[in-house]
Amino acid sequence: MATISSPWISATRRIRGAVLRYSALEQPYARSRPIVIEELTLNEPGETELLIEMEAASVCHSDLSVVNGSRLRPLPMLLGHEAAGRVLGVGSQVTDIAPGQRVIMTFLPRCGACANCRTNGLLPCSEGTRANTEGTLLSGARHLHSNSETVQHHLGVSGFATHAVVDRRSVVPVDDDVPPEVAAVLGCAVLTGGGALLNNARITAEDTVAVVGLGGVGMAGLLTAVAQGCAQVIAVDNQPEKLELALSLGAAKALTPQDAIDEGIRVSVVLEAVGNARAFETAFGLVAPGGRLVTVGLPSPESTATISPLRITAEAITIMGSYMGAAIPERDIPRFVELWRSGSFPIEKLISDTIRLDQINEAMDRLADASAMRQVVLFHKGEAK
Repeated sequence: MATISSPWISATRRIRGAVLRYSALEQPYARSRPIVIEELTLNEPGETELLIEMEAASVCHSDLSVVNGSRLRPLPMLLGHEAAGRVLGVGSQVTDIAPGQRVIMTFLPRCGACANCRTNGLLPCSEGTRANTEGTLLSGARHLHSNSETVQHHLGVSGFATHAVVDRRSVVPVDDDVPPEVAAVLGCAVLTGGGALLNNARITAEDTVAVVGLGGVGMAGLLTAVAQGCAQVIAVDNQPEKLELALSLGAAKALTPQDAIDEGIRVSVVLEAVGNARAFETAFGLVAPGGRLVTVGLPSPESTATISPLRITAEAITIMGSYMGAAIPERDIPRFVELWRSGSFPIEKLISDTIRLDQINEAMDRLADASAMRQVVLFHKGEAK
C-alpha cells in the first residue's frame, strides 16, 4: 500500500466512529441512544481500496431510515454515507488516485460489468446493491472491528468516523477549492435530487417545476431547476422556514401542499422528495397533462398510494422512479461542481448546522422532526470540531 506520512498510519489502527447498535428505538434518540461513539479497529485497504481521513460527513434520511428501522440492515453498523475526505493510502491496483487528494464518497459503487451498469445510470449496480445490503465493501470485505466483533459498513462508506476504507469505485476526486462540507453534500443529496431532474426528467428552460418536500434532496433539486433557468420553480412543504428559504434560493412560489392543491397548480415536472405516500399523491396531483413525475423518496415498504389510472392514460402523464438520481457519479459530480463554481448553485446554503460526532443521536432527532436539512459533522485531527 502506498501512503503519505501520517502519525495515524504508524500508530495502532484505532479510529472513532458512530456505531448503530440498536434500530427502531423510541425517540428522542438523544435519550434512547441507538448510536454509540466507539473506538474501533480498521484494517488496511485491499488492492482496489483507499484509506481515507474523513473531513466532513453529513446526516441524511438514508442514515435515519436504518436508525428508525424502516430499512433493515445488519447490525452493528458504522453509519454515514454522505462524506468527503483526504486519501491517506491506496491499494496496489489503484493507479488513478494519489495520497493527498480530496475525494467525495458516493453511496452506491458501480462494478461496471453487470447488466444494470449498462443502463447509463438508470438502474443501480447489482453488485453494489448486494454489497450495500450485506454491509460489506464492493469486494465483499469487512474492515471494521470492535474488539472481536465485526462491524458492518454502511453503503460502502461508513463516513461517521475519523477514518474509513472504501472501494475506489465509491469515490470521485475533487479539487481543493471545493470545501469538504460542500463536497460531502454533492455525493448524495445533490446526486439524488439534482440528478433526478437532469437525468430522468431532463428538464429544460421551458419546463415549469414543482418540488414536493424541501429536505436536503428536495432543496438540491430546487437549486438545480433554478440553475437550469426553468420557467418557474414552485416549492411545496409544510415547514414555513423551509418555504422561506426556498424563496430566497429562487423559487417563484412557496406553498403548503394544501395551498398548492387549492391554487390548482399544474406544472410540467414534479419532483417528489419526501418518501411518503401522501406526498406522492400530492405530487401526482400537481402534474400537468403531458407532464412528468419523478419520485426519489423511499417510503416504508408497506406504504401504498391512491392515484387515478385514468389521468395517467388520458393526460399522458409519465411517472418515473429514480434511485440516486440515475447518476453516474464520475460523470455527474463534475457537472455540479462547475455549477457551484459558477455561483449559480449555492449548495452551502443547505447546510443548517455543523455538529460534533458525539451529537449524532441529537442530529437524528432533528432530521426525524424535519427541523433540519443538512447537518454536517466536521472533523479535525480525528475529532469533530
